[in-house]
Amino acid sequence: MLNISKNSVQNTIWNKSYVTVQDIGNSLARKVFLKLILALLLLVIGMLFLPWTQNIQSKGVITALRPDERPQTIQNTIPGKIEKWYVQEGDLVKKGDTILYLTEIKTEYFDPQLIERTQEQVQAKANGINAYENKLLALDNQIHSLNDLQRLKIQTVDNKVKQSKLLVTTDSAGWKASEIELETARQRLKRQEDMYNQGLISLTDLETRRLKLQETKAKAIEQENKYGLSVNKYINTLIEQDQVISEFAEKISDVKSKRSSAGSELYDGLGEMSKMKNQLANYELRQEFYYVMAPRDGYITQAIQAGIGENIKENTPIITIVPLKWKKAVEVYVDPIDLPLIKRGNQMMFLFDGWPSIVFSGWPQLSYGTFPGKVQAIDYNISKNGKYRILVEESDIKPWPDEVRIGSGARGVALLNSVPVWYELWRQLNGFPPDYYTGMQEKTDEKSSK
Repeated sequence: MLNISKNSVQNTIWNKSYVTVQDIGNSLARKVFLKLILALLLLVIGMLFLPWTQNIQSKGVITALRPDERPQTIQNTIPGKIEKWYVQEGDLVKKGDTILYLTEIKTEYFDPQLIERTQEQVQAKANGINAYENKLLALDNQIHSLNDLQRLKIQTVDNKVKQSKLLVTTDSAGWKASEIELETARQRLKRQEDMYNQGLISLTDLETRRLKLQETKAKAIEQENKYGLSVNKYINTLIEQDQVISEFAEKISDVKSKRSSAGSELYDGLGEMSKMKNQLANYELRQEFYYVMAPRDGYITQAIQAGIGENIKENTPIITIVPLKWKKAVEVYVDPIDLPLIKRGNQMMFLFDGWPSIVFSGWPQLSYGTFPGKVQAIDYNISKNGKYRILVEESDIKPWPDEVRIGSGARGVALLNSVPVWYELWRQLNGFPPDYYTGMQEKTDEKSSK
């Protein structure tokens, strides 16, 4: 027996019934066995108090940190028929290198001189626009001339109106004078008749006075008619003035109408020429799209389309290119329960597929073949697999191997706080997340300090 306790049971057990007890009873074997059990027990107890680095493990894939450095498919802008390939899978291409050449499959673009003919149409339309511009200039000059002529004509008519008005005034004065002279002649005739009745003058003198009255009366009628003619002339000049204004207004309106029509045709021509220029630019750009170019420096990895003479639609993935230079990163997914423990800037250790490594997750300093990384981004929305995506970039502490490729697997270990081994075992047996009670203890210490 071990005889650990002072209460021995050696005499109460029938030792011959148990072979094992008899073997232990041997003094040498018993001492060695006791020492081994004691050493093992002390070793286990000591290991329970060793520091253990809490961690969160997750699987992921290697990717590029920047979206513009990740693999992409090269697509064609226009539909066409594959005429010639210039690359093959595995080739290194530079930006602007030709990937393949397409030929036209749409009938409206079959004309080999399509651009030249469209340029001729644009030039013809430009000449038509120049003609309309010259027509507008001529009409503007015509309007300017009509305005000048109207102004001169109105001045001439105004002078006629003034002259007619003065003539009316003169004739009116002459008519008034003849009426006064007629009235005077009548009074003289009456006096002559009175004198004749009194025998003071002869009949001859009386008849002479009567003739004089008739002449004065005829002269008065003539002056009245002259006045009427001058008034009619004055009215006619006023009418002529209105006619001149109306006539030139009609002519100017007619020219302006023609100018508006020419301007409308000019703007229509400008609009059509703009459309034709746009069409010409599209034709020229379309010819450039016959050549599918590499958008960046990189390696050709996978040809999605193949063959010669195959028709493809626009925006069809043709080939995949991987950028020549890209900043390494790992895309990992963590459970929602572990997400609050990971912050931007935290360190993670990675094991890459195909890269030899020896890992002790609780003692990262003893691990071999692992590479550090720094958390760069954490998604704010959950992924379709029920986990959150974390993007970890390459750390400056230890560069990642150049042999890793985009899409290869990686296993990440997010390093958290260091705790004793017994605490970690107790936490995992109870299903608590890392740092759960550590956070509670910190809150308790804060409250006690207050």
